[in-house]
Amino acid sequence: MFREILIDAAKKFGLTFNDRQLEQFEIFYRMVVDWNTKINLTTITDEKDFAIKHVIDSLTVWDEKKFAHVKNFADVGTGAGFPAIPLKIFQPNLEVALIDSLNKRVEFLKKVVAELKLDGVEIFHGRAEDLAHEKILRERFDLVTARAVAKLNVLAEYCLPFVKVGGTFAALKGKIFREEIDESKSAIKILGGGNVTCVEKILPDLPDARTIIYVDKKISTQKKFPRKAGTPTKNPLA
Repeated sequence: MFREILIDAAKKFGLTFNDRQLEQFEIFYRMVVDWNTKINLTTITDEKDFAIKHVIDSLTVWDEKKFAHVKNFADVGTGAGFPAIPLKIFQPNLEVALIDSLNKRVEFLKKVVAELKLDGVEIFHGRAEDLAHEKILRERFDLVTARAVAKLNVLAEYCLPFVKVGGTFAALKGKIFREEIDESKSAIKILGGGNVTCVEKILPDLPDARTIIYVDKKISTQKKFPRKAGTPTKNPLA
């Protein structure tokens, strides 16, 4: 049933999946529901809601023209793997780094990667504020995503240090986002960000819009950012 629901939702959104992708999405759904009884991964477990609000919603970030050059991406605060796992299934050639601070979720993600036989996936356990200072991760990625993690001015400090110059930071947001952009203009500039573009997307069978905020990385982020763990949340850049 889940597969048919997903096919229908994808068709309404203008996407198609091959048989292997459909199989992977279904396995992923079953794993999330199963593990959700052990650890808190999501409140969305209904088949239709999962297909639309997790899978299709995750794929709203992908822009074929804008990301023609993208070879790798990192997902900061990936949680149960959104948007990273659906995006990896949809674009299997991408190299992916999954970043999360909770070890139980990291263990779940390791099982998912193994079960789905996903190649080119690295999983990092730690806080973004610490990992962004690691040489192997800093300014390494063409694209960095974050979904429902924090306000944009905080997210920018978490994410832009991972983005290479010329790359893109993409934040998946709900319908209320204008105020966050206004509050984040200074922080984005300080952190090396350039142009900010907003794209609204309507999910199948849902009345409210989703918004993707794309931030281009213009110059290298100063070495002092991100600040020590907890500081971006307690004292956001203004």
